[in-house]
Amino acid sequence: MKLPTKFLFLILPTAILLGCQGTGTKSGESAAIEDKSSAASGATTSAAGDTGAFRGDALDDPAGALSKRIVYFAIDSSEVAQEDRATVSAHARYLSGNATAAVTLEGHADERGSREYNLALGERRGNAVRQLLLAEGAATKQIQVVSYGEEKPVATGHDETSWQQNRRVEISYTSRK
Repeated sequence: MKLPTKFLFLILPTAILLGCQGTGTKSGESAAIEDKSSAASGATTSAAGDTGAFRGDALDDPAGALSKRIVYFAIDSSEVAQEDRATVSAHARYLSGNATAAVTLEGHADERGSREYNLALGERRGNAVRQLLLAEGAATKQIQVVSYGEEKPVATGHDETSWQQNRRVEISYTSRK
């Protein structure tokens, strides 16, 4: 190879890598706080200089707070567990920050109990998640609750492991920002 060609192969990639580095002056702590708040509000995450950071809508980030869209329940309960409240809060912040976003809360139950009981339980579960979303800033018009009772199981076994997976509310986005 001629000397100018070799020079280009060495210098060009270096120049590109240096040009891609960010010039931000934020400390790591304040940048992390901003990333968390922008992810919850639905902002796109694309900070310059981040390596491996997700770039796109917060709803599509597989590692983000909004990636969890299922809230599980104890048997015969419609109380949202403490460990799931952060998930519901993240979705509430997204909805309150994006007025045209909307969700359907799909309530489910396991196969035990009558059809009527399970439909009512699925509705109570959906309404429990709805109340938390509303309390944290989501608007009534953004939320719809549907109960499927035991009709749409994700696990078809007849044991506690399957039943745990079926006692849930799925947060399904019907409209984005």
